[in-house]
Amino acid sequence: MSQLHTTTVANPARRRVLQMGATGVAVASTPFALQLSRAQGAPIKIGFPVPLTGAFSAEAQDQVRAAELAVKEFNAAGGYKGRKAELLVRDDKLNPGEAATRTLELIEKDKVDFIVGSLSAATQLSINAVTKQRKVIFNSISQSDAINEASDWSLYTFHEALNPHLTAGAVARYAFPKFGKKVVYLTADYAYGHEMVRGFQRAGQSMGVQTLADIRHPLGAADYSAFLPRIQALKPDILVLANFGRDLVNSAKQATDFGLKANTKIIAPVLLYTARQAGGAEAFEGILGGTSYYWGMEGTIPAAKAFNDKFRKAYGGIVPSDYGALGYAGVRSVLQAVLNADATDNVRVSLALRQLQYNWYKGDQFYRKCDHQSVQSVVIVESKSKNMKDKYDVFNVLAVEAANEKNLRSCEEMGHKIST
Repeated sequence: MSQLHTTTVANPARRRVLQMGATGVAVASTPFALQLSRAQGAPIKIGFPVPLTGAFSAEAQDQVRAAELAVKEFNAAGGYKGRKAELLVRDDKLNPGEAATRTLELIEKDKVDFIVGSLSAATQLSINAVTKQRKVIFNSISQSDAINEASDWSLYTFHEALNPHLTAGAVARYAFPKFGKKVVYLTADYAYGHEMVRGFQRAGQSMGVQTLADIRHPLGAADYSAFLPRIQALKPDILVLANFGRDLVNSAKQATDFGLKANTKIIAPVLLYTARQAGGAEAFEGILGGTSYYWGMEGTIPAAKAFNDKFRKAYGGIVPSDYGALGYAGVRSVLQAVLNADATDNVRVSLALRQLQYNWYKGDQFYRKCDHQSVQSVVIVESKSKNMKDKYDVFNVLAVEAANEKNLRSCEEMGHKIST
């Protein structure tokens, strides 16, 4: 059974113990600091802006399900001094302006205590701009390199998701030595795609990897036929689908139908469980990529088994997706920090969150002090088309790159001043 390391708070005579989930968590608490802005017993409100409509809707809906599970667990365990948590879900429509508007409403009108969410590199930066200005914690559950950089970061900015540098780097270190050095990128033309390509190229420099082309397509493209003859003519060893959600499904299907797999290995920085389910076994056959989580890890990781069982029980036997798990962890981490801080004011909760060491579903994690990036493992998976036990059994786990700060960009490179 995995053990969670929590922060230790003084005054042991007044400690209380909270049991949350099958892993068991011991939390130390000190006397509650009076908060004049919150009525005693009022709910702890967590705003949750995600794209319920648009190209990433399937992933967003699973984020909501898992986030609701974290809230239900917290409340079933007694909440915080009798105060229960409440999740306020809003549709950001995968639009940065809409995301900023919904976030502002959550803070100003709904009086949320914290924000968790986002499913786009662009929307999370607009959300963070609002929360940063208003000194409200935002725990992002979508990939981005920029959000941790000094220009966008603040004391209130946390990043639960993997970032493109870490994800693409892990996939590159696994795939380039095995499948070749001539690479074409089919890239969604926004921050996520650009940052993923940069991560692959940086990791490939020391291996002598050659970029034959970086072909960019608009977000939400339905037809990739114009790009495929050019890709085939370049004769790459590897085609990287640097896109996400419905874009990944459509490009994988069309590349397969065009016959690119005959001479080219197709990889994706993030091989989504929801995309594989939507696209099917044939379209994704042989495609490999990275992910933050795969439910099939439950055979070797007790925390994964505990999380999966809770999710199955809550939602009629289905299993959680990778981005769903991030929704769970993003909310649960903030609520755990409330307990550890023995407060709901954002400064104290931020200080507790940056000290948190946790194992909610995949193994040990912690937030790096300089930029609040969650340091965690990257899972390398390959899509299955045969010997599937059931409809959920879609990936083989090929490797797990262990959590290691050295695989992140340095704090200094990201603009953070590190005191000695």
